[in-house]
Amino acid sequence: MQIIYWLLIAVMLVGVIGSVVPAIPGSSLILCAIILWGIISSSFTAIKIPLIVTVIVLLLSMAVDFLAGYIGAKKAGASKWGQIGAFVGLLLGFFGLLPTLPFGGPLLGVLLGPLLGAIIAELLYQKDLGKAVKAGIGITVGTLVGNILQGILSVGAVVVFIWTTWSQVYVG
Repeated sequence: MQIIYWLLIAVMLVGVIGSVVPAIPGSSLILCAIILWGIISSSFTAIKIPLIVTVIVLLLSMAVDFLAGYIGAKKAGASKWGQIGAFVGLLLGFFGLLPTLPFGGPLLGVLLGPLLGAIIAELLYQKDLGKAVKAGIGITVGTLVGNILQGILSVGAVVVFIWTTWSQVYVG
């Protein structure tokens, strides 16, 4: 039982990483691990609190993801084209379709892709390099802040799970 418990915690930690790194499942992976623990331990009452917390974290994460990018874009004066460009840049960067660099790989692509995508899209839309760079930086900073907040929320969900189930595994 302890091995399964630690495997599910490892899955949850991957979920925490996924909350910060785009394109990896985050809070939903944590939620699935908690539900799986409820099924395996045959004690859904023991996971009631972590389940509620994780559902709230999942909903908050979606809201934070949307709002952080939106607020960052608005503060920087970005258009919808900049936001679309940032998304396309994220995909291209994650899948390695940007020009290859000697270091960094997909992680660097995830950071540079949205920035370059937003700048290019804004430059095509507004025809002003200064505004395009400002918009690209605003979108990227907003997205990074949102990802950090999602990571913090996910860590909280995992801590609540461990706090409420530890005695079930090691005491009871």
